[in-house]
Amino acid sequence: MRVLITGANGFVGPYVGDALRRICGREIAIVATSKDGGPHPAFGQVEELDVTDPAAVHDAIARHRPTHVIHMAAVAALGAAQADPRNTWRIHVGGALNVARAVLDKAPDCWLVHVGSGLVYGESAKTGRPLDEGTLLAPIDDYAVSKAAADLALGALSRQGLKCVRMRPFNHTGPGQTEAFAVPAFAMQIARIEAGLAPPVIRVGNLDARRDFLDARDIANAYARAVLKSRDLAPNAIFNLASGLSWRMGDILDRLLARSSVKIVTEQDPLRLRPSDLPCIVGDATRARTLLGWAPEHPFDDTLAAVLEDCRARVAQAEARTHRLLP
Repeated sequence: MRVLITGANGFVGPYVGDALRRICGREIAIVATSKDGGPHPAFGQVEELDVTDPAAVHDAIARHRPTHVIHMAAVAALGAAQADPRNTWRIHVGGALNVARAVLDKAPDCWLVHVGSGLVYGESAKTGRPLDEGTLLAPIDDYAVSKAAADLALGALSRQGLKCVRMRPFNHTGPGQTEAFAVPAFAMQIARIEAGLAPPVIRVGNLDARRDFLDARDIANAYARAVLKSRDLAPNAIFNLASGLSWRMGDILDRLLARSSVKIVTEQDPLRLRPSDLPCIVGDATRARTLLGWAPEHPFDDTLAAVLEDCRARVAQAEARTHRLLP
């Protein structure tokens, strides 16, 4: 197996590399690519590849002749996606089509594992029922709409011979995720307060929203299992990746606060409130469990503990660097 990964510099990238070696075997060849190439602690080296450049993508696929591509390159954070919608569409839709067409032209036997999003279901979540793969796509913002457009476009290309697995992961977190996401945003604020770098107040958005959360390692395991099981799949398979449980954001914050000895209060920040916030999103991953033999393995409380410890370490490292720079 030769697996080419796009967006390998993203927070999930190292988890995917580890999962591929664990699940598919150490002999697997991994080509890690990202818009910014260079040395990488998990991959050794990441090759520079801008997925919005069709010539560069065709060249990479022609040179490496992968048996599988895991396409993760994306605008990861909702805020960044909304701030520059044109760029979001260029990366999500243009990038996915560039990769798909390169696969069709240069490596037609290659499987493309496309990383979409559970947010493509959007308004359909208002039913309150767990969302399966047959649920109507009703996205409500540029991030989700562009992800849905790419998802559907690849489905159409399967009629032209593209072997595609369309993944729809729901919320996931873990060590290494940036503060643009809710769980590390909570944890980093706690870590800074514990270090005496901020007043004991956490600024929050809508704490009543409920979301389906997974550990990033479980998400990575699913991508690796899609690679491993690809020969047994239909060439246009769709998989939700979800726990089937919804977590209230306020309860997640409470669990993080319970791991700190510092007394901290919360304060609502209007800038963190989203007008389109859906009350509850929960997914049904029965198909992935059945066809991929996948199931979440990591208790969410353990994930939260790991995120908080990671944030504490990052704060300590930043402080150490600051002290080294002082005269």
